Amino acid sequence: MLTRKQHELLRFIHERLRESGIPPSFDEMKDALDLKSKSGIHRLITALEERGFIRRLPNRARALEVIRLPESVAGGPPRGRFNPSVVEGGLGKGKPPVSPQADNSNKSVMVPVMGRIAAGTPISAIQHRSHSVPMAPEFLAGGDHYALEVRGDSMIDAGILEGDLVVIRKQDVANTGDIVVALIDEEEATLKRFRRRGSSIALEAANPSYETRVLGPDRVKIQGKLISLVRRY
Repeated sequence: MLTRKQHELLRFIHERLRESGIPPSFDEMKDALDLKSKSGIHRLITALEERGFIRRLPNRARALEVIRLPESVAGGPPRGRFNPSVVEGGLGKGKPPVSPQADNSNKSVMVPVMGRIAAGTPISAIQHRSHSVPMAPEFLAGGDHYALEVRGDSMIDAGILEGDLVVIRKQDVANTGDIVVALIDEEEATLKRFRRRGSSIALEAANPSYETRVLGPDRVKIQGKLISLVRRY
């Protein structure tokens, strides 16, 4: 049987994974449970892991997996939210991504890879198409898509690592909290979390080593929203 705090934390982790596909940070968990230090979160996570409700994934930043839920927590995904998926596959090896939930045979969609995107210091704008990767339709949303290889570590706390291939849906608008491809001053492209601050736009890293950039709306163009990512091991 779970304590009230263990129950609250498990629900928070579960709902965050349902909403964004990315586990919450220790600071976010601390704030959500109104605790004064992260040591309390460590104890709660250890207790949940020992009881078989969650699992910490080794060698991956902020990686938590919910294994099972009590009936009071279990439930379907919130309506109107998208859950980006991580597909483990043979990126760049000519093999289709592999998903335990999807049969990709005879129905893959070829997504063009348009070069690299900075998860760190912005780099040159999106390049020309280099090759394509096959994706199962289950891992795409409506509309047009393209993929970019991640360079840098500024989004590591969002579960996005250097070398990942991010799949982006083309769109020129974003909601606060979306992870987007942002073009700055028509020349630098970066992958960051989008937030509005009054009349300005904040491009927020998911790594405390990087500062949030606050820019005027005339300097930022949204070129797409993160939908899925592919990781090669």
